[in-house]
Order: sequence, then C-alpha cells, then structure tokens
Amino acid sequence: VVADGRLRLTVALALMNACCLFAWWGFNSWIPAFLSLPPAQGGVGLPARTMAWLVVFMQVGMWCGYVTFGLVADTLGRKRTYVAYLLTAALLLAVYAQVRQPLVLLLLGPLVAFFGTGYFTGFGIVTAESYPTMIRATAQGLTYNTGRLASAAAPFVVGSLADQRGFATAFTVTAAAFVLAALFWFAIPEPRRGALRET
Repeated sequence: VVADGRLRLTVALALMNACCLFAWWGFNSWIPAFLSLPPAQGGVGLPARTMAWLVVFMQVGMWCGYVTFGLVADTLGRKRTYVAYLLTAALLLAVYAQVRQPLVLLLLGPLVAFFGTGYFTGFGIVTAESYPTMIRATAQGLTYNTGRLASAAAPFVVGSLADQRGFATAFTVTAAAFVLAALFWFAIPEPRRGALRET
C-alpha cells in the first residue's frame, strides 16, 4: 500500500472514511434521543411511537441510498457522485438539526439518510478500483478500519456536545465532518472504471 507509491492516496482515503464514519455514527447514534427528549433537554419531545416511525422512514431512505449509489456513480462518475452525496448530506443534516416540526422531520429524515449513508456503497467501489489485485484487500481493510477508530469516538463526542451545547451544535459538527470528507477527495484521483478487469 505504501511501497506501491500510493501513500498519499491511502492516507486520503483513510482520512476521508474517518470523517464519514465519525459523521455517520455521531448522527445516527443520537437521532432517537434528539427526537424523543423533551425540549427542555434540547430534543423535539416526540412520543416514543412517533419517534420510532420517523426512524423507520429514515431507514427506508438509507436503504434506497445504498442500492442506488452504484447506478448514479456509473452515470456521473465515482468522485463526483461521492462528493455530491457528502455535501448534500452535510447541508440536509445542518437543516435537520434546526427543525422541530414532526412533518418536516418526516420529510427530511429519509433524504438525510439517503445521502448520509448511500456513499458507503461507493467506498468499496472506489478502493477496489484504486488498487491492483495484489494489495487490494489489504488497502481496503486498512483504509476502512482506520476510519472505524474515529467512529468509536463519535457517539461520546457528539453526545457530549449535545449535552453541553445542544443538538443543533452537535449535529452541525457532524455535518462539518461530511464537508471535511468531501475536501479530502481533492487528494483522491477519479477511479478508473474497468480497473478491476485490468489488474
């Protein structure tokens, strides 16, 4: 991964994925609390049943994001699609953090989940097409699991921010992590379609 001359690529992919995973876990770990805690504690104050349905609708959006990413990426290109998903997720999440009306949360939630999760499908595509067969599995494992280290801290960091500064601030930080992930793409070249057939 390093000796092959791909150090910069590997570091950029690892950092990009770390930001993505931090944002994903930081946001999704605290969605139920955000929706159900009373307003005095910074939440929306929804009944448990309503909160559960909103989460279910978000899961539907998440699934749609997973299964459609490949189709969009094949049309627009891997890099362009990945960055678009990350920036859209950041924007929607920043808006979602400010909303307290259940109907708006119902409409926004699936979109946040769609863009804030769909890019995960692309990570396997991008890393597979960025490395030759000899080091592909090692590179994928290294770049993905390095990101998981960051995700381990996300629930604590975001929860602490929510407790001290409110959910709007906490979720805005996770949105910023999505933006930072998109910026790391400047160091990642566009993966070549067909690379898997060539190596």
